[in-house]
Amino acid sequence: MNDSIRFILNGEDITLTDVGPTETLLDFLRLKRRLTGTKEGCAEGDCGACTVLVGRLADGKLAYESVNACIRFIGSLHATHVVTVEHLAGRDGALHPVQQALVDCHGSQCGFCTPGFVMSLYGLWLAKEKPSRQEIEKALQGNLCRCTGYEPIVKAAEQVSLMRPSTLFDPLERRRSEIVARLWAMQASGTIRITNGEDRLIVPASVQALAEVLSQEPDAIIVAGATDVGLWVTKQMRRLSPVVFISHLSELQSVTEGEDGVTIGAGVSYTKAFEAISTKIPAIGRLIDRIGGEQVRNMGTIGGNIANGSPIGDSPPPLIALGATLTLRSLEGQRRMPLEDFFIAYGKQDRKPGEFVESVFVPYPADSRFAAYKITKRRDEDITAVLGAFLLTLDESEIVTDIRIAFGGMAATPKRARTVEAELIGKPWTESTIEAARPAFDADYQPLTDWRATAEYRQLTAKNLLTRFYLETVGAPAELKRFEEVA
Repeated sequence: MNDSIRFILNGEDITLTDVGPTETLLDFLRLKRRLTGTKEGCAEGDCGACTVLVGRLADGKLAYESVNACIRFIGSLHATHVVTVEHLAGRDGALHPVQQALVDCHGSQCGFCTPGFVMSLYGLWLAKEKPSRQEIEKALQGNLCRCTGYEPIVKAAEQVSLMRPSTLFDPLERRRSEIVARLWAMQASGTIRITNGEDRLIVPASVQALAEVLSQEPDAIIVAGATDVGLWVTKQMRRLSPVVFISHLSELQSVTEGEDGVTIGAGVSYTKAFEAISTKIPAIGRLIDRIGGEQVRNMGTIGGNIANGSPIGDSPPPLIALGATLTLRSLEGQRRMPLEDFFIAYGKQDRKPGEFVESVFVPYPADSRFAAYKITKRRDEDITAVLGAFLLTLDESEIVTDIRIAFGGMAATPKRARTVEAELIGKPWTESTIEAARPAFDADYQPLTDWRATAEYRQLTAKNLLTRFYLETVGAPAELKRFEEVA
């Protein structure tokens, strides 16, 4: 059937023919199914109270990820398994070990955020047998609590790793093969189209079908993770139509490693990008770890962050500094360009009608020195005020043969600091050279003042980040680390 969205909700098959393009999973669960364990806190993917698990077949295997139901659209759920906190109970109604650990460790007070914590910890419990404290904290980055101070919740996560009864106890492990078979049967044979009055949603069957859809609907809104588009709906109350969902397209989720770099499909999530790139380019791995919480990283995509064109998007500055190449696709074929050329002006990118971002090629730094710095009001799960990235190549005499500097949050688009680069190339890599180049930032950037930072703060920060980069390259302990990272 190509006129309906089909998925499994806990243990029940769901078929929807009248779903709107911007209907969220949270509203569906609470208002239509009365599954009120999933809470609405922020409605923007920040607090984690609405956390559920979504399982999807990938390479023939069923994998579950924690996601924010408040900004996850129903149209992206075809052929998935949605799991809410209500599904964790044992056959006799007993608490799941994750729930029992929270009780034993006093990890819940008012209880509002507790179901979200349960689902995040459950996702971790499924994925890792004995997670480290760092892995536990990472899994809980996207869950906020005003009562417990987090330590009891972390202790519960540590305790539950020791409580693993027979897999027959767990509802997902017990029925995994059955769920896989049911999801295979739900796979669409063609493009799904649902129309309700002026509202339309489209789920293309393949990348080629996506190109065909966009040739007919060049103004359609493309939704991958919805970590940004979701807020257009929940915060700005925008009506979007038609909406084209692409998170299921495996052709856009490939990661291909080569000798010189890695090609990342536009549909690759931050989580999968971290797995592919963190060992070869550790600075990007550390940056990805600070993008939203685990739920946001599971939903958000590298391609979506690029295509959105935000001046404070986290991935473009480091990718520009590395010399990344973007591939666009349409019915007419592929078109490649340096990523920095994609951004023309605020809200405007070099994308022709019917084109979409297909992939990005990211060169490895090789013998160059590379760093990326994200400046925010709080360290984790915060929107960038300034983000700077630096790629430096020196000769044997420590003379700068090439340097690429790119910033976000300093202009209407992610932008190179070409005047600063020109001041540095051909000069010795010394503190006096850095000090002489700092004023050149005033020619490259004229940042704005907003609630994240003043223009003066941004300008001074950009200059200071150049100095920090220099200090790190000569061995000074300039990078601040959390205690557990240096202990």
